[in-house]
Amino acid sequence: MGAFLEDVRTALQDDYAVEREIGSGAMATVFLARDLKHDRPVAIKVLKPAVAAAIGAERFLREIDIAAHLNHPHILPLYDSGETNGLLFYVMPYVEGESLRARLQREGELPVRDSVRIATQVASALDYAHAAGVVHRDIKPGNILLSSGEAVVADFGIAHALDMAAERRLTQVGTTPGTIGYMSPEQALGGAVDGRTDVYSLGCVLYEMLTGGPPYVGANAEIVLALQTK
Repeated sequence: MGAFLEDVRTALQDDYAVEREIGSGAMATVFLARDLKHDRPVAIKVLKPAVAAAIGAERFLREIDIAAHLNHPHILPLYDSGETNGLLFYVMPYVEGESLRARLQREGELPVRDSVRIATQVASALDYAHAAGVVHRDIKPGNILLSSGEAVVADFGIAHALDMAAERRLTQVGTTPGTIGYMSPEQALGGAVDGRTDVYSLGCVLYEMLTGGPPYVGANAEIVLALQTK
């Protein structure tokens, strides 16, 4: 990761002062940086090399531009995106607070009032995005940020960039958009999805907020998905 961090710093040094890694997943690594032009902290998500190669720069930049036009109080906005030195990246505000995942790990089940409020705010964001023709495809506690008591959904950009053609190529390099335990059966099968797949995922998140754990975990999640799709 040290070498990758230095590569990112070098590639983005004209516009951003990259400080440190603040998160990593199957598809991308997130870095805390300072926007040099506007003197503000930002989060920069850089796609993993295999994922970037599977999507391709042209497709990524074209489709993430659609997500950049989403404007809703419960959707994390997109500041910038680009390709440089073979790296595909996009830039978001750095949100002070924590993810829903972090809160669940600390507290377990949440009060009913908090759970309903968070789910309602996420549902509002999804309703807006779906009306614009954008499906998230990876609603989970880690993609829901909590700031000043408000829920904000992150990662609409990368989710929209991974359309069906890209998904088939990503599967070949061992990466599937979505997260087992929150993924709808039709998405797990690699079929066409619409806004209902996000609603399914949000239902799983609400269940976890109310009970302290997702409805299906580990091998059970894969078994349930297999049974549901027969």
